[in-house]
Amino acid sequence: MQVVEVFRDLAIIIILAKICGILARSLKAPQVVGEIIAGLLIGPAVLNLVEQTEAITFIAEIGVVMLMFVAGLETDLKDLIKTGPIALAIACAGVFVPLLGGYLLYSCFYGFSPNGSEGFYHAVFMGVIMTATSVSITVQALRELGRLKGTVGTTILNAAIIDDVIGIIVLTFVIGFKNPESKPISVIINTVLFFLFSGVIGYLTYQFFNRLDKIAPHKQRIPIFSLGVCFAFAYIAEEYFGIADITGAYIAGVVLCSIQDSGYISHKVDVSSYLLFGPVFFISIGLKTELTGITPTLLLFSVCFVAVALISKIIGCGLTAKLCHFSSRESLKIGVGMMTRGEVALIVAQKGLAVGLLDAKYFTSVILLIICSSIATPIVLKLLYKDEPPVPRFYEN
Repeated sequence: MQVVEVFRDLAIIIILAKICGILARSLKAPQVVGEIIAGLLIGPAVLNLVEQTEAITFIAEIGVVMLMFVAGLETDLKDLIKTGPIALAIACAGVFVPLLGGYLLYSCFYGFSPNGSEGFYHAVFMGVIMTATSVSITVQALRELGRLKGTVGTTILNAAIIDDVIGIIVLTFVIGFKNPESKPISVIINTVLFFLFSGVIGYLTYQFFNRLDKIAPHKQRIPIFSLGVCFAFAYIAEEYFGIADITGAYIAGVVLCSIQDSGYISHKVDVSSYLLFGPVFFISIGLKTELTGITPTLLLFSVCFVAVALISKIIGCGLTAKLCHFSSRESLKIGVGMMTRGEVALIVAQKGLAVGLLDAKYFTSVILLIICSSIATPIVLKLLYKDEPPVPRFYEN
C-alpha cells in the first residue's frame, strides 16, 4: 500500500469520526459511539471506502495503548488499592458466568458433547470468547462522562484488567487440554513474574520521575519521557511475559499516577490520542465488520450469542459487586461497564481459528458482539449517570 493512500484513509477516518462524534453528542450519546458507527459506515459493511490495512491497524494499536496509559495516569492509587480484592472477585465472576453461558448456548444449539470430544472443546471455547472484557471502550466512555476516578470507575477498570489476564489464562488452559504441547502453567508463572517486574522497575521509574518533577516541573521532557516508559512497558509485557500490551501501558500509567505532574502528562498525551490515535482505534472496530455469508441459523445464533454475552457479564459482575456491598445502581454500573468486548475477544477468536477450536463462520458472531457491546455500553452508562451532576472535561467538540 502506498503512503499517499494512508493519507487518504486517515483524512476520511478523522473527518468522519469527528462528524459522527458531534452527531452522537447532539443526540446525547457518547462521542465514542459515533466513532464506532463511522467505522461501520466507511468500512466493508456499508460504503467500503476504507480497508483495515496494516497501517490503520498499527495506528489503532498505538491508540489503545495510549488510551490505557492515560487511564492509568488518571487512576487514584488509594482507590486502586482499596478496590483491588473486590475487583478480583468481580473479575472472577465476570469470567466464570460468561464461560458457562457460552458453553450452554453452543450446546443448546448443536447438542451436548461428552467431555474431551471435539464438540465439547468448541462449546467451551465459545464461553472463552465471552470472558474477555474490552476495557478501552469503557475507559473512554467513563472519561467522557468524567467518571473514571472514584470507587466505581476504578473498580471497573481494575476488574477489566484482571478479567483479561484471567481470560488469557483460561484460553491457554483450554488450548493446553486439547494440545498437550501447550504449557498453561507457564502463563500463570509469566503473569506473576510480570507483576513482580512491574513492582521493582515501577518503583525505580517512579523515583526517577519524582526527582525529575522537582528539578524540571511542568517541562515537556516529562510527558515525552513518560510516553517512552508507556511504550517500553507495553513492549516488555507482550514480548517477554506474554501479557497484553494494553496491560503494560496501564501499569506504566499507574506507576506515574502519583507524581506531581501526572495531570500534566495525561493532558499532553491525551491531545495526541484525541486528535489521531483514538479515533483511528474506535473506527477500526467498525472496519473489521463484514456482514456477508450470514444464514438464518447463524443470524439466530449470533443474536443469542450477543444477548448471552452481555447479560452474563451484567449478572456475574453486577451480582458480585452487590455482594461486595455496592448499591444496586453502582452494581449495575459495574456490570454494564464490564460487558464491552473488543480487541481481546478478537485475539481469542483468531487464536481459536488457528488451533481449530472455532469455525470461521462464527467470527461474524464475535464481530457483532464487539459492535453491539461497544455501542450499547457507553449509551447505557450515560443513562445510569444522567441524574448525577456533570463533571468538566479537558476538551469539547
